[in-house]
Amino acid sequence: QVQLVESGGGLVQAGGSLRLSCAASGRTLMRYGMGWFRQAPGKERELVTAISWNGGGTYYADSVKGRFTISRDNAKNTVYLQMNSLKPEDTAVYYCAAKDRLLAYSDYRGYNYWGQGTQVTVSS
Repeated sequence: QVQLVESGGGLVQAGGSLRLSCAASGRTLMRYGMGWFRQAPGKERELVTAISWNGGGTYYADSVKGRFTISRDNAKNTVYLQMNSLKPEDTAVYYCAAKDRLLAYSDYRGYNYWGQGTQVTVSS
């Protein structure tokens, strides 16, 4: 199994930036496609962005295109989420998740390893 730990969340003003990290242990991250999900109060968890096992493919939800960037460093067993031009509606708990690399990383289904989440709050 792989264990995932997110970090980097916090409070930021609208228009600001944050960088989230997801550190993996237990198994090499090269076995997995990776995704960042978020869940706001009263809303369902949604897939925000995802990346293929080798970084060759990425997916972004329309709501974050042009503002968020996902990347990974397999040598460091870490996935990143750079968030720019943050908006109050980006406020949520952000989770990183992993799925078998043979599965479609852009499909929100099939992610079976999850981190504990990190809170991102964007003030207006």
